[in-house]
Amino acid sequence: MDLLNTLVEKGLRRELPTREEALAVLATSDDELLDVVAAAGKVRRQWFGRRVKLNYLVNLKSGLCPEDCSYCSQRLGSKAEILKYTWLKPDEASQAAAAGVAGGAKRVCLVASGRGPTDRDVDRVGKTIAAIKEQNEGVEVCACLGLLSDGQAERLREAGADAYNHNLNTSEATYEGITKTHTYADRVDTVQKAHAAGLSACSGLIAGMGETDEDLVDVVYALRELDSDSVPVNFLIPFEGTPLAKEWNLTPQRCLRILAMVRFVCPDVEVRIAGGREVHLRSMQPLALNIANSIFLGDYLTSEGQAGQADLDMIADAGFEVEGAGTTTLPKHRADALAAAGAAGGCGSEASAGCGGHGEEGGGCGPCGGHAAPAAPAASEARTDLVAVRRRGAGTDLAPNA
Repeated sequence: MDLLNTLVEKGLRRELPTREEALAVLATSDDELLDVVAAAGKVRRQWFGRRVKLNYLVNLKSGLCPEDCSYCSQRLGSKAEILKYTWLKPDEASQAAAAGVAGGAKRVCLVASGRGPTDRDVDRVGKTIAAIKEQNEGVEVCACLGLLSDGQAERLREAGADAYNHNLNTSEATYEGITKTHTYADRVDTVQKAHAAGLSACSGLIAGMGETDEDLVDVVYALRELDSDSVPVNFLIPFEGTPLAKEWNLTPQRCLRILAMVRFVCPDVEVRIAGGREVHLRSMQPLALNIANSIFLGDYLTSEGQAGQADLDMIADAGFEVEGAGTTTLPKHRADALAAAGAAGGCGSEASAGCGGHGEEGGGCGPCGGHAAPAAPAASEARTDLVAVRRRGAGTDLAPNA
């Protein structure tokens, strides 16, 4: 198929496909689907081999959000039956993070509901980052706290954050139909602030909200332009009690085409299968690992994921391997660029000998860090029994922190 050969060649050169080519991937037939996956797999293996990075979410503050994002169970006016609690204390968050690290997670994502952090919140998260890193040497920490004000990204980096997540979610043209309490431009501004501060920019999308193929291509091209290092691809979970509760628009085949399109447009970035993969990809999840090189382990913010052991079994059965903490996720050219961007603070001053000197298979502590990190536990040694905290509704053993 000429289209796929062209896309593979462009992906291996990090060349941007045309919009028509990206749209054509989404329009392929079911008969062509395995060819699409195989082509995207060639690009994935060029930049990431057969490694799968594991990430783990810690929900620092749940519910009680003043924003009106239609897809979110924590939104203003949501009637979804979720836990609501204010900030976890640093030791509680560190204990939760340790469960994910023990299960094989390399990155811990600290998420808090709300429009954006106050300066006091940034201080609180800084103490949490310190507690996590003290207990888990070499772990990457990504913060996801909403819209950032001037100077907050720099303070998070100084506190030890490695990355910042803020998703664009959908195209600029359709954004106002999803959220009215902030703008698409606000989200772009926050990603740019994180990037400018030397944090690894993590920004992705949500598919399945009724968008068109053109909308999907628009948002992925915008993510490419923002130069995100990580692109989480979420598949809408239509929570009861939210405006999008009836939006069931995805099939496993559609999800695979979306992932492939993202890989072709963003060939050398960490493509992460995020929320909704169990609901929408279902038995096709192992096939998706041929396209994406990263997943979340265990649960999400307000919904349950599959058991940690099932994730590790899936990775091994599909012929992939869990990425160790001693391996740099990003290809060398991206890791070097990130190290250079952070040279003004943190460990960036040692870029030539530390985080800037990693090879594609080199050591170090992730996208930034000059210290050798311990290897992640092998799949057979991972404490997957610890990755079993259920946070949706009653019966959780994660107590609210009043």
